[in-house]
Amino acid sequence: MSESADARPLPGPDGLPFVGSFLEFRRDPFAFYDDLREYGGVVGYRMMGYDMCSVLDPDAIEDVLLNEADAFQKPALLGESLDDYMAEGVLLTEGEQWRAQRTMLQPMFYRERVEGYGDLMADYAVEAAAEWASDGEVDVQSATSDLTLRILARTLFDVDLDERAAVVREFADAVSEIGRAGSLESQLPGWVPLPSRRRHRRAFENFDDALRNLVDERRASGGSGDDTPDDLLTLLLDADYPDGSTPSETEIRDQLMTFLFAGHETTALALTWAFVLLERRPETYDRLRQEVDDVLDDDRAAVADLPDLTYTDWVAREVLRLRPPAGALFREPREDVELAGYHVPEGTMVVLPQFAVQTDPRFFEAPEEFRPERWAGDLEDDLPDYAYFPFGGGPRHCIGMRFAALELRLALATIVRNVDVSVRNPDVDPDLGTPFAPAEDVRADVTER
Repeated sequence: MSESADARPLPGPDGLPFVGSFLEFRRDPFAFYDDLREYGGVVGYRMMGYDMCSVLDPDAIEDVLLNEADAFQKPALLGESLDDYMAEGVLLTEGEQWRAQRTMLQPMFYRERVEGYGDLMADYAVEAAAEWASDGEVDVQSATSDLTLRILARTLFDVDLDERAAVVREFADAVSEIGRAGSLESQLPGWVPLPSRRRHRRAFENFDDALRNLVDERRASGGSGDDTPDDLLTLLLDADYPDGSTPSETEIRDQLMTFLFAGHETTALALTWAFVLLERRPETYDRLRQEVDDVLDDDRAAVADLPDLTYTDWVAREVLRLRPPAGALFREPREDVELAGYHVPEGTMVVLPQFAVQTDPRFFEAPEEFRPERWAGDLEDDLPDYAYFPFGGGPRHCIGMRFAALELRLALATIVRNVDVSVRNPDVDPDLGTPFAPAEDVRADVTER
């Protein structure tokens, strides 16, 4: 990515010595990004000694993710707290290692294969809805996390993780805390002995033990071969790379960690936010109920129903616009680069804030409002390509995008068909981080329809 001699320095706030803009960001990340928009589409600042660059212009985002993707990499800081457990997973690897992994894993997420999971997704959603109604009250994020974890474990690993679910949730909570906006663990070097680091390490080690037991059980049942399930675990155990090598034990473990965390948490958060946002706008909730009642012949949605579940699709799109699962993506230039005419030095943390771009008034009318019907017209065709990118973009777009999108729509329609989920605290705010989770528990009353 060549840089012209007249590339300009990044505009942006000066901030305080050493901490830079950290205090403003931690106090109110949303107000902080509102202020950043005043500097333009590519803005520089500092936080805790690190050079930062937020990209708010869709064309520049496209350059980072697609046109000049090879000029950028995942930041070292992003994976520092997870290196011992996910460094060999496809989320954090780079270069030829990442390309080989992506090629190996991609067949698991082809459209035909993913759609083959549809009935199972809906079946589990029916079971979950019945359990929620029986309980009468649920923690929505915990309940949806249980649902999506069961779906993922069965479809991609052909196992029942019920007895291991608590360990997975502890691991997911640890990753979420590390990625939370302004957390000390995400800002301070790994050698600083924070109490949270000890607690998170225990969660990772327990998860590690559970996954190693899972692999041992599969191998003890006959290893790999024709009699084993056609799933992701078998793929990893049987895989051969073009150079003749095979995935190491560490890589298998890291891939399982990556998919079990990212694969279930993405849809769980989207479902949680869907019920929060629907509670805020009763007329939208009523319209969604009416559609699923009109379209579905029984108590569950199927892949064949999706073309007629138009409003359900709009709801899903709007949830992902307002509450994208990751909140932001992060990259780092491999060397000094020019971006939208500005000089971005090597090592700068480049932030692609989906939550801010997808609520930019330049692209969306009443951007902070939950309006699924905005997707009824030509909005998608009229938007710049990277004004809406909840699953990322370019060669490193979310490999499980089709899986998550199908699961969200089928689970949402099926749950709404069976039960009413009435959120008690619909004014809950998001906690800006990775993932983009609610800042407090989301409690709901659940009744059969």
